[in-house]
Amino acid sequence: HGIIVALDDVTGGLFGDLPVATDARVRQVVGGARRCDSVRNALATITGEDSAWVLVHDAARPCIASADIERLVREVAEDPVGGLLATPMADTIKRADAGQRVAETPPRAGLWRALTPQMFRLGMLRTALAAAEAGGREPTDESQAMEWLGFAPRLVAGDPGNIKLTTPADLKLAATWLAQENRA
Repeated sequence: HGIIVALDDVTGGLFGDLPVATDARVRQVVGGARRCDSVRNALATITGEDSAWVLVHDAARPCIASADIERLVREVAEDPVGGLLATPMADTIKRADAGQRVAETPPRAGLWRALTPQMFRLGMLRTALAAAEAGGREPTDESQAMEWLGFAPRLVAGDPGNIKLTTPADLKLAATWLAQENRA
């Protein structure tokens, strides 16, 4: 029904220059210092029913495939908790100690890499994020906030190309992926 974009003051000014910013379905809110603050600020502007579904997507993941969004909505629409896109871990994971030496190699069976969007009921997500804040906890994603309330969100297989841009090398990878998608 709409899109809410949480941005800082600098990015917000740049966003306002984009054609999409004039779309009546798109609203802009001031983001927060942390991801969870930005999500809370955006959710606070929604006047819908607590049972309404919301999808939270990280702008640092521009390579999302529409088929993944459609699959998430289809597979989670009847779920009592909600869920998120994720991919099973293919890499071996190492946990480091304080000296940057391998302390442990956890088995990768059952480990998934969380992606976005993540889809939850508006009221439940507001409650989960408020409880995290009240408890002095900073969730790294919405699923974690829901988990802290005792819920077990559904994992929905997503495309591994839904990468998160965190380094300059990620920009090159995303550009290559997006160029491939535009040729299809």
